Amino acid sequence: MAGSDVKPGATDWDALRGVQRERLQRITETAFAGGGKERIEKQHKAGKLTARERIELLLDPGSFVEMDRLRTHRCLDFHMEKNHPPGDGMVTGYGQVDGKHVFVFAQDFTVFGGSMSEVAAQKICKLYATAMKVGAPVIGLNDSGGARIQEGVASLAGYADIFCANTLASGVIPQLSVILGPCAGGAVYSPALTDFIVMVKDTSYMFLTGPDVIKQVTHEDVTMEQLGGAMTHSQKSGVAHFAVDDDTRAIMVVRELLGFIPSNNSEEPPQGKISDDPERKDEALKTLIPTNPNRPYDVRDVIKAVVDDRHFFEVQPHFAGNVVIGFARLMGQSIGVVANQPQVMAGALDIDGSDKAARFVRFCDCFNIPLLTLVDVPGFLPGTNQEYGGVIRHGAKLLFAYAEATVPKLTVILRKAYGGAYCVMAPKHLRADVNFALPTAEIAVMGAAGAVAIIQRDEIGKASDKDAKMKELVADYADKFQNPYKAAELGYIDEVIVPEDMRPRLCQALMLLRNKRDEIPPKKHGNIPL
Repeated sequence: MAGSDVKPGATDWDALRGVQRERLQRITETAFAGGGKERIEKQHKAGKLTARERIELLLDPGSFVEMDRLRTHRCLDFHMEKNHPPGDGMVTGYGQVDGKHVFVFAQDFTVFGGSMSEVAAQKICKLYATAMKVGAPVIGLNDSGGARIQEGVASLAGYADIFCANTLASGVIPQLSVILGPCAGGAVYSPALTDFIVMVKDTSYMFLTGPDVIKQVTHEDVTMEQLGGAMTHSQKSGVAHFAVDDDTRAIMVVRELLGFIPSNNSEEPPQGKISDDPERKDEALKTLIPTNPNRPYDVRDVIKAVVDDRHFFEVQPHFAGNVVIGFARLMGQSIGVVANQPQVMAGALDIDGSDKAARFVRFCDCFNIPLLTLVDVPGFLPGTNQEYGGVIRHGAKLLFAYAEATVPKLTVILRKAYGGAYCVMAPKHLRADVNFALPTAEIAVMGAAGAVAIIQRDEIGKASDKDAKMKELVADYADKFQNPYKAAELGYIDEVIVPEDMRPRLCQALMLLRNKRDEIPPKKHGNIPL
């Protein structure tokens, strides 16, 4: 060909580069502008940050690398062909949190109300695929009006693709959801499939059907906040794990949470500096737990007295208060803590408490986080509401979770451990590794009075002074059975320890179990009693 050997001069190439550079800059500026100045101002007036501001706050400075910034939707209906904003209302990419790689997606409410499109869903699924390959957590910053109606079933298909990605990633990489605005209809299922949900009071909400639909169908009047606000899901439904005051606090909770968990299921949990003496003995433990079995106390005080620097990061503090769960450290090692709370329902287990603890135990086991269980449980909460609600099935979830877990499991019986609740709260029989009991521990089928009334009722009936006989038999039963020594004789308790020795003994046990290896029988998966 005649002109095939003709090459443009350097000036032509420079001009071409300049044109392309200007084009790229224009597209980039358009993407960064989101829905424009007015919509960004409206977002700020609502007390919310923009998608990019949230990402900037979440990640270490300068670490964010955006993916698919230039992707746009392919919808040609309802005048959508006239508006193709770069990114399509979804910002995706990766960066670092305290030096740890994470992947993040953020819905941009200023662009099409953050609605989920086919392309936006594809961006999220691509993000998940990459995160799974490299073994890094995924954080979703949700603020969306829901499915993009103009795209019809393509939008719904996108949601389903995301749900599948959530499910396949479960137990492989940590998934954290932050609800920073509306999240309604099918959109709620992606956060529900993730490990932890953070919600913001007054500006975020989650529900399947909104107040208007409920009004039409059931004639109930309810506001969005009452139906699906942060405190509703933190206190009543248990869907949310944290309820915070604003976007900034939500991001800070995520950053702290990431400090306790590994990047994937093949890594060990983070090991921090040992900033607290493992041999420290807290004298307050001598009096924190009342010797009177009927007196309440705050088990959080016990947790803080034992863990490093008295720092306990509680999870779901507003839901099922009879059980306390959260993260802490022993000798710098991240651990998960499960404890009965005598201040609420005397620490009895119920439907909600069992669900709360079981899911937390399973999360810790997924990601190799050792478990510390502090036991003070009088039994399962009695009542028709509990029985009709399936407390048997829900209690079995917690039993299943502990028995299946292969991480190091440490258990301390602080006071009561009665009946089936003793069997559920990480005893030796569910493959717990090291089981301690305090001298105040009461390990029995039931309380002494109840047991004596059943097994020795004939003897009591024959006595001339029934009250005196009852007291005598109760004292005898308590001396024989309502203490930790019978269990220790049978090997169910490894050692009876004094309260102030709790931290040193737990640190020793955790050090012993650092190289623990345990397995479950080969199977596709178990059938937990859901």
